[in-house]
Amino acid sequence: MTNPTRPTLLACLLGVALLGPGANLTQAQNAPADHPSVTVKGQTYTPQSILARNMGTPEDQTTQFPPHKIVGNIYYVGTKTLSSFLIVTPQGNILIDSTYERNVKTIEKSVTDLGFKFSDVKILLGNHAHGDHQEGDALVKQLTGAQVMAMAEDVPALQAMKPGGKEHPIDKILHDGESVTLGGATLVARLTPGHTHGCTTWTSVVRDGGKDYNVVFHCSLRPTGRITAQIADEFMRSYALVRTLPCDVSLGDHGATYNMQAKYAKLAAESRGANPFIDSANCNVETDIEETMFHAMLEEQKATTK
Repeated sequence: MTNPTRPTLLACLLGVALLGPGANLTQAQNAPADHPSVTVKGQTYTPQSILARNMGTPEDQTTQFPPHKIVGNIYYVGTKTLSSFLIVTPQGNILIDSTYERNVKTIEKSVTDLGFKFSDVKILLGNHAHGDHQEGDALVKQLTGAQVMAMAEDVPALQAMKPGGKEHPIDKILHDGESVTLGGATLVARLTPGHTHGCTTWTSVVRDGGKDYNVVFHCSLRPTGRITAQIADEFMRSYALVRTLPCDVSLGDHGATYNMQAKYAKLAAESRGANPFIDSANCNVETDIEETMFHAMLEEQKATTK
């Protein structure tokens, strides 16, 4: 007979290795098995390879990536693997994703390196209620006084997130389709559940070089474990919804989900060329990967429960 604790132990060890020494036990236990495998556009993926690609090393998760303009008034201020975005307006700025609390000072440095003031962050939004995306919300609010807004379905998970015992701030609860507006910038919250119940895909229209571009800040569409009937229904609705969203610029909660590092390298090398982040043809590549993996995981799960 196999030892029933062995899979759990391996999952925990994998989670700590991928998520870093600050990962909590729940995150570590969510480390996926390394099957099934799927191939999309000639590239083979497993659940573990996707997670490793997204998270990188513990150092990647905390190391500043060169802050840069993406398009219009949208800037990247995150780490090598954990995204954080700054939307700049004349009436103050909007920050999407605080990431881990230990990264907040790194985000602040990126904001100031770009020539902006961290204290000008007036609104803090989140992508989904996992520590690597929203653990730092309380510290950002403490440092800036920003109004923290969250999708209703993620509120319970956020309230349970208390780094250092700090209460998770939530100043305004949002619902699917609501808009957040500041200084002429508008972001629309679209509920795309599955990864978490309140996973939020943000959409916006920005102007750059005399043209308007549709920007989509994708929430993760990655299954994290056993797929219940509720989660399956959530994912199916989310995959369908994101494919309907007008998209010229695709962004995501991890840089790897939109090929950030390669696009940034091209941007730096071709300062007067076409903006590589404007890439409508590839807006749903990550959706294709995750939906293919979802169906493979679901079929495997059904086969093992017969």
